[in-house]
Amino acid sequence: MSDSMQTVLDELEIRNLLARCTQLSDDGSLGDYIDCMHEDAVWGGTGFPERCGHQEILEGAEQRRADGIAGPGSHTRHLISTSHVDVRGEKANARSIFSFYGNTHQVPELRMMGVWEDEFMRTDRGWKLTRRTIVREQE
Repeated sequence: MSDSMQTVLDELEIRNLLARCTQLSDDGSLGDYIDCMHEDAVWGGTGFPERCGHQEILEGAEQRRADGIAGPGSHTRHLISTSHVDVRGEKANARSIFSFYGNTHQVPELRMMGVWEDEFMRTDRGWKLTRRTIVREQE
């Protein structure tokens, strides 16, 4: 297979990983959600404490669900509107514009928007998210 074809396949896998991770954060299994990430992943950003590794990231997701901030029954939804993926061999970066809506069971309201600056690594189990930096739009 040519290098350019491999790059296209890698980009598609990363785009699907972005979509899967986003959908699972809203209404999927947190076990499947955390499986999208490398065991040493780092997650955090503007207004969100940095969490390192599966255990801390999972605890944060569980807390957001327990608080009704996100997840099943919270009537919230993440949307990705545009993503740029840059594959460089065994590593990749993506920059995605996101929106986070609440009140999705009635008239949805925009609660947050910003950028996800993501880093990925190819593993023996496919591409995994290694770092997510959340950059919220500021007033």
